[in-house]
Amino acid sequence: MAILKIEGVTHWSIPVNDLAEAEEFYGELLGLAPVGRLGNNVMSCFNVGDHNILLCERSNPVEGLSREDGGAHHSFTVSPETFDLACKIFNEREIKIDHLTYRARGVFTGRELYFFDPSGNRLELRDPAWSEGMPEPSFEELAKG
Repeated sequence: MAILKIEGVTHWSIPVNDLAEAEEFYGELLGLAPVGRLGNNVMSCFNVGDHNILLCERSNPVEGLSREDGGAHHSFTVSPETFDLACKIFNEREIKIDHLTYRARGVFTGRELYFFDPSGNRLELRDPAWSEGMPEPSFEELAKG
């Protein structure tokens, strides 16, 4: 059973070091729907909303977290409840967090949690229901609930 319910893609092939590990992370933890592996068996397709996401196993794995790509990331839209749950689950599972931001202005407003998948790709969970003037608890406060 999936832990998080992703409702849509805000922003797609994603390079991964270990396809089985990536399938578990994106399927079991993030709750994306598995479509299946491609015939070459080094790519696995997942679906969320009306988007397909292809996980592509690297022939040469990359070590460490990727902050070298500037602002590059993949963003998922979630409900406020899923956002709060994600903070707790990510803390419990020691998912590496980049930062939490409360964005009151711009194209994509809301609260945004940036984190890393097991291969070091930066991802984002975005709760568009948050708006300026609402509380801004830290990640640690949300994780402790």
